[in-house]
Amino acid sequence: MKVSDILRVKGSTLYTANPDELLSSAVSVMAEKDIGSLVVMFHGDLVGMLTFREVIQLVVKNGGALGSTLVRTAMDDHPLTCTPETELDEVRRMMLERHARYMPVMNQKMLMGVISFYDVAKAVVDSQNFENKMLKAYIRDWPAGDEDKEG
Repeated sequence: MKVSDILRVKGSTLYTANPDELLSSAVSVMAEKDIGSLVVMFHGDLVGMLTFREVIQLVVKNGGALGSTLVRTAMDDHPLTCTPETELDEVRRMMLERHARYMPVMNQKMLMGVISFYDVAKAVVDSQNFENKMLKAYIRDWPAGDEDKEG
């Protein structure tokens, strides 16, 4: 299974931020849309990722205030990325290694979407459930008395 399989099911709605906008504005969008991340774009290029983790770290550092902080101050400026062709096993490994909960999906320089660790876990569970149903159907439909035959 590949990242493109997740994007096909998930859809293509994307939320982005500009590195020079107020962090409070970006956090408002995250709260309003009930999302955990924003991809930070500048002149059409991916320049960072803003997640609730970066926001919380900055709030703690600033004594509980966002103030006039810009997105660029809080964002991860070296986000982990993948392509639509990346295999899910590789994505899981990458996300676990970096403790990343969100990953932009890039096709060369074009942002194709964002996948979350939840999306990856759900895809794996759905795939396993499908395989289990197929195996149960195969066993259920196995002809009686053919147990010793190879097929």
